[in-house]
Amino acid sequence: MGRGKGGKSRTQRKHFQQNRENVWNQHRPESVPSTTNPYDIQNPDFDRYYKEQNIVSLEEWDSFMQVLRTPLPAAFRINSSSLFHADIRSQLENDFARALQAIVLEGDEEDAIRPLPWYPENLAWHSNFSRMQLRKNQSLKRFHEFLKLENEIGNITRQEAVSMVPPLFLDVHSNHIVLDMCAAPGSKTFQLLEILHRSTKAGSLPDGMVIANDLDVQRCNLLIHQIKRMCTANLVVTNHEAQHFPGCHLNLDCDIMDASQQTSQLLFDRVLCDVPCSGDGTLRKAPDLWRRWNTGTGNGLHTLQILVAMRGLSLLKVGGRMVYSTCSMNPIENEAVIAEVLRRCKGSIELVDVSSELPQLIRRPGLKRWKVPDKGKSLVSCKEVAKVRRSAVLPSMFPNGGSYRDIDCNSNGDVNGHPEDGVQAEENPAMHKFTEIVSDFPLELCMRLLPHDQNSGAFFIAVLQKVSPLPAIEVKRRKEVNNQHVESVNQGSEDAQVLQIYPSESTHKEACEQVSEDNKNEPNEPNTADFKFSPAIGEDGDTEEAQEPHNDENIGKITPSKRKLQIQGKWRGVDPVVFFKDESIIKSIESFYGIDEQFPLDGHLVTRNSDTSNVKRIYYISKSVKNVLELNLSVGQQLKITSVGLKIFERQKSREGRSVECAFRIASEGLPIILPHITKQILTASAIDFKHLLQYKNVKFAEFVDVKFGEKVANLKPGCCVIVLGEGNKVSAEALQLDESSIAIGCWKGRASLTVMVTSIECEELLERLLMRLDRVTEKGSSMHEEKRSNDVRDVEQESNGNSQDVKAI
Repeated sequence: MGRGKGGKSRTQRKHFQQNRENVWNQHRPESVPSTTNPYDIQNPDFDRYYKEQNIVSLEEWDSFMQVLRTPLPAAFRINSSSLFHADIRSQLENDFARALQAIVLEGDEEDAIRPLPWYPENLAWHSNFSRMQLRKNQSLKRFHEFLKLENEIGNITRQEAVSMVPPLFLDVHSNHIVLDMCAAPGSKTFQLLEILHRSTKAGSLPDGMVIANDLDVQRCNLLIHQIKRMCTANLVVTNHEAQHFPGCHLNLDCDIMDASQQTSQLLFDRVLCDVPCSGDGTLRKAPDLWRRWNTGTGNGLHTLQILVAMRGLSLLKVGGRMVYSTCSMNPIENEAVIAEVLRRCKGSIELVDVSSELPQLIRRPGLKRWKVPDKGKSLVSCKEVAKVRRSAVLPSMFPNGGSYRDIDCNSNGDVNGHPEDGVQAEENPAMHKFTEIVSDFPLELCMRLLPHDQNSGAFFIAVLQKVSPLPAIEVKRRKEVNNQHVESVNQGSEDAQVLQIYPSESTHKEACEQVSEDNKNEPNEPNTADFKFSPAIGEDGDTEEAQEPHNDENIGKITPSKRKLQIQGKWRGVDPVVFFKDESIIKSIESFYGIDEQFPLDGHLVTRNSDTSNVKRIYYISKSVKNVLELNLSVGQQLKITSVGLKIFERQKSREGRSVECAFRIASEGLPIILPHITKQILTASAIDFKHLLQYKNVKFAEFVDVKFGEKVANLKPGCCVIVLGEGNKVSAEALQLDESSIAIGCWKGRASLTVMVTSIECEELLERLLMRLDRVTEKGSSMHEEKRSNDVRDVEQESNGNSQDVKAI
């Protein structure tokens, strides 16, 4: 709308605001806006609510709040599939752990950095320094630079400690098909992929895969950027509402399908359901949440969380495991959701007792009783909810569930029924009998991680196992004129359809509309309809999900059975995934690099450009990803894929202007998986010549320290080649002994020089690791060996001084 003539509308709005009380500013939590400490903020509603819920005992309340009001210590994981994970762990244990201890304040008994005792193999580390301290304290500069470099390379992932826990309870094996329903920003997805790759050998791919999904396109891009560091061909990134994730049904058998069902569909061995939540478990790293916290956010997200959890269970194989988690302490978002899920599944889903797993992780059992907040009141039963509040306060929020229809049927206006409209429950003394209501489900098997137990953030985790197919779900439709009989729609092959799951008495849309209507008079209940997940919290580690209004016109909400087959490019704004089948190019690549038969290219190459003559990048996919893509094409591209596979080949033009036999070079991301299968265009270089390449990027053939190596390079075909760190005296790939510790880089063989085709930051990292390894060898060797090495380094530096002007970027 326009502003009107002469700015009158602006003046009118201004006058209107001055003359009318702003209801949105009523009942806001008390705060001290002038304080310089962002943690020194009071929120009486927070204190009152969680004291009533008995999250912690009154005796430990002060210590709980004290820790909540301190900055969150930094934490990070070492990528177990990284080539240098053992070196990094050793560097932390033997270098930084000692060097940083002197910086710890006197009287502090804790170590400056220490491995998390509950994380396997000392691969996760806790720092006593906050992110702000790491950035500002000059004494921590070397450690901070180390973290930034290794994080960018992908050797470590900066992630909140409690956020690392859910994937560990998922019990992922290398052959599992895993769905991460709300994956962005990707730290947990990265963790799942690590577990998949951990037991595989160099050059081989796991049989399993991960589908990482997120609703928001921008967050998908963030996820893709994070996962690129993993260099995996076993990942598909999708962009869907989690509660409407496509089922991908097809009437044929497939290796990854559940053969027990007549209608095949994409089912999963494991599902990670880290749902959007209010995020009050992240107060230590996002103190601005103190001002914005209110009970309405958790109430408004409750239905969405149930929808997402139920959809995840419907896509789970029988015998599979799902982990439900939030970064919230609120039982309405946690135990109440799990209780409602168990109630709807009617015995087909069970809570798993994982108390014996990760024994050093301090956890607390889930609650079996809690209260539901509503307009400043604390309710213990749905019988206390007035009719006008039933769309906002649902029976599923209470420990014992219930149904408003049952209440109405059993009520004759006496005290055993519901209160009359507008009458507060506490005015009726008969309501006191509901104070001891306890859930019938074993919710103590859930776990809650609290900040003061192990100096961390807060998290809620429940582990669920599917023991039988889900029961058919009734599709409940509310009639405006009268309450007609509810039509029961059979699910077909039970889990094989998209579940249309609504609250017992009203649809999700109706509930959100009622919440929105209530917000006009109740600022403590924000509008929660149609949330998207945005990275509102965190700086450079794991970003927990925050929510804000969002409408996505591209996401269809029609059941897969009603979808029509589509051609490539179905999803607007997303490039299609096309199988690359240009035999001439594939044969030229296989011939040029001598790729053996154990590494098949046919059927495993995809691109995002349907015009193969102009393809710039070719991606490699694992067998499991190939099966999913073929299924997706067969069912009309129900999956909206934003990223797939690992970039393995990239078109490269010769700088000299002459044609080369193969126009596609090996991408650095794809080199590790193809390295053991190359038999041509590959040489080993001595440590000094390898270092020479990393330092100066471009080296003439005649300037290598090892003259024979320089001659071998000159005899290679023009174009891409691979240089492996070794002894430098082996000619053919048959003589190479490559394993998971082999270090290699891609280069370009020109007319007179060899140019490194690796980014500067990767060269920096490799050079540092190489020097560390050489230092360890030197320590074990004699002083004569040290003198020889020093002379070699001096010779390299002298040779390179006159050639520095020839160093060029690719």
